[in-house]
Amino acid sequence: MTNTAALDTIAIELRSALHQYPNFPSKGILFEDFLPIFASPHLFQKLIDAFVLHFKEKFPTVKIDYIIGLEARGFLFGPSVALAMNAGFVPVRKQGKMPGEVVQAVYTKEYGQDIFEMQVEALPEGSNVVIIDDIIATGGSALAAGELCKKVNANILEFAFLMELDFLQGRERLQAPVFTLLSSQKEALK
Repeated sequence: MTNTAALDTIAIELRSALHQYPNFPSKGILFEDFLPIFASPHLFQKLIDAFVLHFKEKFPTVKIDYIIGLEARGFLFGPSVALAMNAGFVPVRKQGKMPGEVVQAVYTKEYGQDIFEMQVEALPEGSNVVIIDDIIATGGSALAAGELCKKVNANILEFAFLMELDFLQGRERLQAPVFTLLSSQKEALK
């Protein structure tokens, strides 16, 4: 089986585990809850395997040095992907939660602005990184994480997400290619 076929098979199995909640957290949103994947060791392993398959196919001759996980859901699977790739894991957190010298990037959310931080010493200059999170919507938080990586002169190979909300066109804002594991929502609820 090719990597693409294996990824497709895994994606179908993972998608079947998702729970959908219409109009959560607000009207017009179809919330796709992927937390049931983590309740099953089998599915959790499949999730990690899928990202590893993709990265090994996409970057056969390039070493991924670090997986960058975004607070908070990128912390759920980012460290496991990093471990499976023999890479380090670096968290990006909201302002005020990281000790030492940090770099900052402001991003806009649907209800205001927030600030992401990353420790300066976390990424050596020239490191090859992949930024990982659960969902890409408008791309604001991923864009901010990319800005942090650029501030410490890391090389962003790719942004990787479990799912994408296509209709918000967040990928258009990002500084590197985008990989989405599961098929995405094409439009908002009516």
